[in-house]
Amino acid sequence: MKRKINWRKIDIKDLACLISEHLRKNNIETVLVGGACVSIYSNNEYLSYDLDFVTENTIREIKPILEEIGFKQKSTRHFIRKDCLYYIELIASPVAIGNDEAITTFKKLKTKKGVVVLLTETDCVKDRLAAYYHWNDPQSLEQAVMITKKHGVDLQDIKKWSVKEKAKEKFDKFKKLLDNEKKVI
Repeated sequence: MKRKINWRKIDIKDLACLISEHLRKNNIETVLVGGACVSIYSNNEYLSYDLDFVTENTIREIKPILEEIGFKQKSTRHFIRKDCLYYIELIASPVAIGNDEAITTFKKLKTKKGVVVLLTETDCVKDRLAAYYHWNDPQSLEQAVMITKKHGVDLQDIKKWSVKEKAKEKFDKFKKLLDNEKKVI
């Protein structure tokens, strides 16, 4: 017998796995990107309330499947459930960060609710840095530092990518923040 889901109290990691698993059982593959990845990798030190799923499927195909678990279409790409803190946003593929080509390597995370495919820690940092580089978003810079402190990320890859994004000076600021954080700890 399946246990009832407490939609008001489900955490973002379990919800991401539950939604991803439900979609996968209906032949819809997704990749979780954005702030939800930051929430997962920061153990909710940063909390996002949206789950951004990249998919090749159309919203028309996905809508009835999300309705099966109580999520109703709120706008073109957004789905909500009244008793759930989080909402779902569907994004057209491919998964790409900044001006980079499509990403093809992902991480799989498993909970009792299922499996979710998501950005790697390194790509999650790039995603946050892209918002900082292109939109001067200081919160995204803080999130990139937060994730890097908690996880082993490939700083050489991030530096190389940053140069391609024409953001070497901003990468240097990110690196300096990391170095300052290491000295404090």
